[in-house]
Amino acid sequence: MRTGRAQAELLLGPEAPRLRGTLCVTGHHLLLSPGPQDLWLLLLRNVDSIEKRVAGESGTITLRCKDLRVLQLDIEGVEATLDIARSIEALSSLESVITSFPFFYRPKGLRLGDAWHFHPPESYYKRVARETKAWRLSEVNENFSLCPSYPRAVIVPRAVDDKALALSARFRQGGRFPVLSYHHARSGTVLLRSSQPLTGPQKRRCAEDEELLRAVLAGARPGAQGFVVDTRSAQAAKQARMAGGGTEAKAAYPGWKRLHRPLERGRPLQESFVRLVEACGDLEQSTDHWLSRLEGCSWLAHVKEALSTACLTAQGMEREGACILVHGAEGTDSTLLVTSLAQLILDPLSRTMVGFQELVEREWIQAGHPFQLRCAHSAFSHARPKHEAPTFLLFLDCVWQLGRQFPLSLEFGEALLLALFEHAYASPFGTFLCNSEKERCLCEVRSQTHSLWSRLNQPKEQRKLRNPLYVLNPLALWPSVEPQSLQLWQGLFLRWTRPPEPPEVAWEKVWQIVTEKRKTDDSQPTASASEPQP
Repeated sequence: MRTGRAQAELLLGPEAPRLRGTLCVTGHHLLLSPGPQDLWLLLLRNVDSIEKRVAGESGTITLRCKDLRVLQLDIEGVEATLDIARSIEALSSLESVITSFPFFYRPKGLRLGDAWHFHPPESYYKRVARETKAWRLSEVNENFSLCPSYPRAVIVPRAVDDKALALSARFRQGGRFPVLSYHHARSGTVLLRSSQPLTGPQKRRCAEDEELLRAVLAGARPGAQGFVVDTRSAQAAKQARMAGGGTEAKAAYPGWKRLHRPLERGRPLQESFVRLVEACGDLEQSTDHWLSRLEGCSWLAHVKEALSTACLTAQGMEREGACILVHGAEGTDSTLLVTSLAQLILDPLSRTMVGFQELVEREWIQAGHPFQLRCAHSAFSHARPKHEAPTFLLFLDCVWQLGRQFPLSLEFGEALLLALFEHAYASPFGTFLCNSEKERCLCEVRSQTHSLWSRLNQPKEQRKLRNPLYVLNPLALWPSVEPQSLQLWQGLFLRWTRPPEPPEVAWEKVWQIVTEKRKTDDSQPTASASEPQP
């Protein structure tokens, strides 16, 4: 860093006032000090792309951030502008995990190690164990040798021993053998996830893998059948078989039927995200052009397909009493999207504040979604997409759609979903670091960084995140996926360009109304038993 500080003017948005002060670049942050008591701060990891231009004796740097903000810095001095731009480019693209900011972040009031124990795999197993004896907690993956993307402990059929699990893992891509994702107590059925079987063009078989899925049906209610929900098209699955992958053959897996529900992933999903953000950032277009671009990006079509597949999965369990195995190819993207949404639809506990945090931890973080790769860039990067894909953002959007259609049934609100989006892409906490539990162990993430859950579960944060209108709903939620029922998530995609009333202000007003109503209800005298009731 040749130039560490300069005088600059910051524009935070189209209608925001300009801030003028001293601009400083540190190892992890960009700071602007407009006055002795004021400090504006940006985590450099949040920068997705940077553009610079100079004119006369000054320059302008435009920062496009992973949280979809667009910031403009007008800096005095051409050399200072170029030096600061180079520093931001270099520091925002560092790939080392152990030198990232979470390893240096030490907030007041939080202790290292706190909250990392909030959502261990064992906690969900205890719930399953109370409901059925057909499953056990296995530590066959204790040293991550069987499956590098699974956690140390997984829930498997009690009738299948660890030796059989090891052989099944060798038959599944990346070692991701079928494990329990959710037990539906009402129907006695289960939801499982895995990766594709490695049948290949020779149509290989694995007796232990077949035994595992037989044991799943045997442990469910009598006469239960199973469905394999493949998140690829039949053509894509056929092509995968020619490359060494494949699907479960009917003859090898009696009692199981296969359904193909293709979901986009990888580059097509990333490009859809990019086109949507471009359309949302254009403030000069006509309404007709805007609607055309919104339809053309296909983002809401992806939302529809994800919710439809999750509903199909949930219906199979709730209404047909079937066991469901979900997988695509690797089993780390669209698979997790479907299993987590299906649980939100079926499970009232997953819709609570604690339950939703546990769902994200268990079905995304511990289940091996590669956050470091998928969230390396957001929608503004000029680099050609490699591994980036907004699968987790698509999940959050689907959850937002559920909350909009069932406004009383989720204990949390939009603020929690926005926080998870922001922290997945750039965070001072270690929760979303790395691509798997194995990598987090190697980097000592749990012992050297703070957990995001420790911050979100503080009382002052909870008031912002909780839904004041929440009422426990024991029933399944069946969302509509008709075009008129799905809406653009304006609180995310338009919040920096066309901000409505700040959500936190509206949220606080609702809290005040609910609180005042409760006080009024509590102050009403209780009618005696002898008084006639209206």
